Amino acid sequence: MIDLHCHILPGIDDGAQSLSDSLNMARKAVEQGIHTIVATPHHMNSKYENPKQSIIERVEELNTILIEEKIHLNVLPGQEVRIHGEMLEGYQAGGILPVNHTPYVLVEFSSNHVPRYTEKLFYDLQMNGLIPVIVHPERNQEIIERPDILYQLVKKGALTQVTAASISGDFGKKIKNFSLQLIEANLTHFIASDAHNTTKRTFKMREAFGVIEKKYGIDTVYYFDENAALLIGGKNVYKEDPERIKRKRIFILF
Repeated sequence: MIDLHCHILPGIDDGAQSLSDSLNMARKAVEQGIHTIVATPHHMNSKYENPKQSIIERVEELNTILIEEKIHLNVLPGQEVRIHGEMLEGYQAGGILPVNHTPYVLVEFSSNHVPRYTEKLFYDLQMNGLIPVIVHPERNQEIIERPDILYQLVKKGALTQVTAASISGDFGKKIKNFSLQLIEANLTHFIASDAHNTTKRTFKMREAFGVIEKKYGIDTVYYFDENAALLIGGKNVYKEDPERIKRKRIFILF
């Protein structure tokens, strides 16, 4: 299993706070059946700035220690980039790191808003060879209320990644149900942990794929698993035509 989104690097954001935390997360990942993790520290949000070269160096250091500790996990470099108007310039200047040096870049929105310039920015990124992957859209309040925003972005070439803990129900029933709606509408292409630690924000990958298999069958599990492998290899991922999520109307009787 491949985990495309994890805050496993020690001491650089709100994920692992120490090397001991990182190693505990690595052991937990292996228990879940994960053999490859993309380290995705926050970049350009209000608190953290982790530019490309520093992440590459820290990933190399962690992989060396994992080998010494005989933990059978491979860590790849990546970044969770908070959306901002100068993303393309940041990439061209060498500060932004797509997943494992592929065209795929993880893009984070705030929890309650999608900027109006998103569609234009994503167009510019794609014209320059990058493919935006929206992380945890199921936890964005504006997307929950207006899912057509996500539909339009996916229709125009963006991809999305849903958090495993959302599917397992750890963020509540509303977010779980919306996550399943995204799967049913072909509006998500990857499942990843977004793990920050081994307690409150842990992996939940095995649990999420259990839910997916029970509800949609093993072929859907294989779809997400294969897409993760294609992404880290820089290859074209599988995509079905997206569909609009129909919001239920509430009729009030007088």
